[in-house]
Amino acid sequence: MHLPALATIGTILRRCRTLAIVFALTAFVFVPQPARAGVSFGVAVSFGPPAIPYYVQPPAPDPNYLWSPGYWAYDGADGGYYWVPGTWVPAPAPGLYWTPGYWGWNGSAFIFNAGYWGPSVGFYGGVNYGYGYYGNGYAGGRWDHNRFLYNTAITHVGRGFRNTYVDRRAVVSQWNHTSYNGGRGGVGARPNATQLAAARQHRFGPTSVQTQHQTYAAQNRANFSSVNHGRPATVAVARPYSAANRPAVARTATTTRTTHATTRTTTRTAVTHAAPVAHAAPAARARVEEHVAPQRMTLQRALPAQRSYAPAARAAAPQRMAAPQRMAAPQRMAAPPRQAAPAQHAQGGPRR
Repeated sequence: MHLPALATIGTILRRCRTLAIVFALTAFVFVPQPARAGVSFGVAVSFGPPAIPYYVQPPAPDPNYLWSPGYWAYDGADGGYYWVPGTWVPAPAPGLYWTPGYWGWNGSAFIFNAGYWGPSVGFYGGVNYGYGYYGNGYAGGRWDHNRFLYNTAITHVGRGFRNTYVDRRAVVSQWNHTSYNGGRGGVGARPNATQLAAARQHRFGPTSVQTQHQTYAAQNRANFSSVNHGRPATVAVARPYSAANRPAVARTATTTRTTHATTRTTTRTAVTHAAPVAHAAPAARARVEEHVAPQRMTLQRALPAQRSYAPAARAAAPQRMAAPQRMAAPQRMAAPPRQAAPAQHAQGGPRR
């Protein structure tokens, strides 16, 4: 009597467990991911990202802002690798440091390891991101209770910053620009015991400010390596991108369209991408110089000709004063008919 009942209960439990698993998987799939900050999560890429471009760090806009170095993210559905400019971001809490994310070769593909906040800087692939993130730890500053002290030997700060110090021993002047760990041509660094311990500490993922910053970076086509060929026009910004602080390249493109509409210029490449606009200036100047240069050469050639005429005009004055053509009277007096008298006397000889 009890066996069918137990079988029924077991069947119900198995069905409930199956539904719970399906529900959990569905919830995981449809839960909104942190915009494009997690776009590289779980994505395997067969080739590594471009090199890290060199750039000048903008000054820190406010105290307790930490530097988040620029990096290459990936969006397979929208064009591949794109550059997320380096920027200053507020720390989620005093005492937390930012460990940048990095691309690593796992033996068959490149996988992105997301960055995180924690009490200490962990392993970020040994990638030299510059400005304190030289591949191991962070030398751009340190926390002193509730305020962050900036090492001005490495970090750029704005005016009025008093929470600074100078430590030139940590300065690294060389920058290898390699943007991934492992694989062919990658950095061969491995995490040490301290970095492994940092990964086991209580960590926090990217903040909403960082997530939004990457979202706007992905919306700018000029940031994709397929467009900029590994040389993005905007490499670093002082403040992270937001709805009120959109990428400067997008504003430049809008201004360019207005200018082109006014001048009726049809340069689609310059309107779409900001980099060709910057490179178009030398070409325009070259065209102007090509037209101006012949005019200048014509003027320089004409000047010697005018100067050579001046001495000739002065030399012509004595010719006018001599005027040999006006003294033609002797020619009239020496006319042959008047000198025929000797011939007549000779004819008169026989008459005598």
